[in-house]
Amino acid sequence: MNGRALLVIDMLHDFIDAAGALYCGDHAAAIVPEVRRLLQQHRQEGSLIIFVADSHPVDDLEFRLFPPHCLTGTPGAAPLPGFEPLPGEYWLSKSRYSAFYGTELDDILRRRQINEVHLCGVCTSICVMETCSDLRNRDIKAVVHSQAVADFDQQAHAYALQRMQKILGAHLEP
Repeated sequence: MNGRALLVIDMLHDFIDAAGALYCGDHAAAIVPEVRRLLQQHRQEGSLIIFVADSHPVDDLEFRLFPPHCLTGTPGAAPLPGFEPLPGEYWLSKSRYSAFYGTELDDILRRRQINEVHLCGVCTSICVMETCSDLRNRDIKAVVHSQAVADFDQQAHAYALQRMQKILGAHLEP
């Protein structure tokens, strides 16, 4: 283990497929090859791999803000092909924006002595940024791969990248 982890955030059908319930747009579909490349690279380098997946009950209060999406056990909540964990990797279901909320992510990172977390996936201004904020609150270095994150709102995407770099101290990889 190299003290690094890759968080693959919400690479799920409801966000990435054009027919998905909360499709993040063509920008999201366009990052799939880069996320696959990062996943392969981090596996080869021995990084800890953690897939984080939005998963909601049908009556989730989040649906007051967004249309119902990633309903637990439905095809929309399933990962895209090739984004399933291999043995020794993690799959964490979450029901809030941050990958830390209600999951064992903090414990996993501490047990594995992770001091640098690489972020990729969707949505830049929501789940990626909230997770980055929680990494900052834990004094864990965050590296955001700007070509491997996407958002349905391009202004929010640009703002989130800027905020993660300038306010949260994240390193942006081109």
